[in-house]
Amino acid sequence: MVREFKLPDVGEGVAEGELVQWLVEPGDAVTEDQPVAEVQTDKALVEVPSPVNGTVTELRADEGDIIPVGDVMIVFREEGEEEVEAEPEDGAPAESEAPEASAETPPEPGTDGEEPPTPEGRVFASPSARRLARELGVDIAAVDGSGPSGRVTEGDVRAHAEDRTAETPADEPEPGTEATDAEVEAGTSGTGTGTEPAAEPAPHAVESADRDRTLAAPATRRIAEEEGVDIDAVPATEERDGEAFVTPAAVREYAEAQRAAQAADTEALARREETGPTTREPAAVPDTVEAAEAEGGTTTEPYRGVRRTIGEAMKESKYTAPHVTHHDEVDVTELVETREELKREAEEQGIRLTYLPFVMKAAVAALKEYPLVNAALDEENEEIVKHHYYNIGVATATDVGLMVPVVENVDRKGLLQVASEMNERVQKARDRSISLEEMQGGTFSVTNIGGIGGEYATPIVNYPESAILAIGEIKKKPRVVEVDGEERIEPRHVLTLSLSFDHRLIDGAIGAQFTNEVKKYLENPKLLLLE
Repeated sequence: MVREFKLPDVGEGVAEGELVQWLVEPGDAVTEDQPVAEVQTDKALVEVPSPVNGTVTELRADEGDIIPVGDVMIVFREEGEEEVEAEPEDGAPAESEAPEASAETPPEPGTDGEEPPTPEGRVFASPSARRLARELGVDIAAVDGSGPSGRVTEGDVRAHAEDRTAETPADEPEPGTEATDAEVEAGTSGTGTGTEPAAEPAPHAVESADRDRTLAAPATRRIAEEEGVDIDAVPATEERDGEAFVTPAAVREYAEAQRAAQAADTEALARREETGPTTREPAAVPDTVEAAEAEGGTTTEPYRGVRRTIGEAMKESKYTAPHVTHHDEVDVTELVETREELKREAEEQGIRLTYLPFVMKAAVAALKEYPLVNAALDEENEEIVKHHYYNIGVATATDVGLMVPVVENVDRKGLLQVASEMNERVQKARDRSISLEEMQGGTFSVTNIGGIGGEYATPIVNYPESAILAIGEIKKKPRVVEVDGEERIEPRHVLTLSLSFDHRLIDGAIGAQFTNEVKKYLENPKLLLLE
């Protein structure tokens, strides 16, 4: 039975996800709960598991696509079910009935045009990397992967092919070298001049174009229709019982090549019309950072994944909530001393104690006094939602961008417990092992710009929350203090605070009063014992 699998609802309020990478390709056997794809959604990277034991028959999305929840993303044939042959077309007999196309077992791996068997488990590689390996005649099992978890990338395949070419004498063709599908279609090899007789087609290209009859699964024919290509013109990479057999990957590759050729022709024509036929072509765009630096050029990378998610969230917050930022300073000399005293006790319990847990506890005490700062505006229902719980988000810089893990019910936990949970979730965010649930449900956020030497900032509210507090670097500054009834100047530890808030809910006076309340607890951390 064919099983269409839809992108599941992976978290409350999530409407779509970005396909980061496929972990399988058509023809792969999978087991139930085996990860088949990685999807980025709401700042969390989640693995999508297979719902069945069976075989992958079709991938309905490309890496980088945005998939709405409920849309079909992958198709399986459940274990024990036979592959359904293509429906007969134009009155022709069904392929399963034709004597020259009986439904027998496909050729074993290792034959021309297919990947050699992997000696130690399945090779993790994207479909595009596998296609490139077939084109270059590379044994993908012999390629060292540089991607996540050893995943083989297109760059790994090219590097392996270049290393192998360097080891092969120039006057001796490398065994197993194959012409690309485009060369087979044009009737020339990669070394031909275009005026020489067409080279013999490579072993993997079976009746590469304009066939009278093509074997293909119904899903493959549907892809050909969607791409607007003639399936009989698609170079076949397999053969079954003497007949050309076209795969979904071959159809997509052929369609992409056609589009690229049309785009190149259009660009060349436009260039000739503007500058004349004798104008030299512009220099190639550098494809590496090193080349760009040497040539003074530029490089690009896709705007997607966590970076795109962060951008969309920031845009929604900034364009929805009118932001105001209130700045202030607080003398935290006593806090520094208190933290030094408690730091040893925390280390004995295996907990790293920073200043953030003190700030989180002080913020909760202030939130209780000013509940609007812990509220959210429900625009659809025109209601102010006041939260009577205190879940504090901690903005965390990671290798892939900003994430905000949440510590729940900070008001009900001791200082060391808050520190322990915060450290654990921050580390999980940096390791990309944090779950979606651990980054949801926040009511107020804090961010530490002091860790990189910053003092003041204008942080963007983590919408739909109504406020965020940034703390700067603690620095020694001269302050006037009263000692034994006399005023004198002495160095004190000073912390900067920057409170950004949604001005629709919070007036400037409330923002300042809230900040003053936070200052009170940070100036005298012993007051936190009363909370």
